[in-house]
Amino acid sequence: MCKTWAPRGHTPRISYHYRHDRISVISGVSLSAVRHRVGLYFRWHRKNIQRPEVVAFVRHLLRHLPGDVIILWDNNNIHKGEPLDRLRRRCPRLHIEFFPAYAPELNPDEGVWAQAKHRLANGRPDDLAALSRRLTATLRRLHRSPHRLRRCLHQTGLPFFSSPLHYLRRCQ
Repeated sequence: MCKTWAPRGHTPRISYHYRHDRISVISGVSLSAVRHRVGLYFRWHRKNIQRPEVVAFVRHLLRHLPGDVIILWDNNNIHKGEPLDRLRRRCPRLHIEFFPAYAPELNPDEGVWAQAKHRLANGRPDDLAALSRRLTATLRRLHRSPHRLRRCLHQTGLPFFSSPLHYLRRCQ
């Protein structure tokens, strides 16, 4: 919840017109097991994200991330299915694991979106293009802030985010 102001005794009124335009974003926080570098990858779409967009995002990650890529996802249906299974079979360095049912506190990406929503709160873009620019600028700012991204990882309390190399060696 965010605060706003108005003259004493007057309820603040914010005028808006409801539109059905949308921006959907798929994103992920990366952590290098060897160098402990953190990164943020994202892609936005002007429609609801479905399996083809998820597969395209995973391909994007595979092009940019060397070595094994371990994706931790929630149990949303768009993160499952034959297109992703086919990609996993073709790309042995891709590993997909799922968070337990309804466990957003374990997902570092939730921290990214909490920060992004905080920066975007109380804004009222005039159109979808203005929202796109502001959202992209906000996510790029997070991308350039390893400290903020690392905080998203640590807030989960998961052991492999505190010491990924040690954790991965133990799991082999």
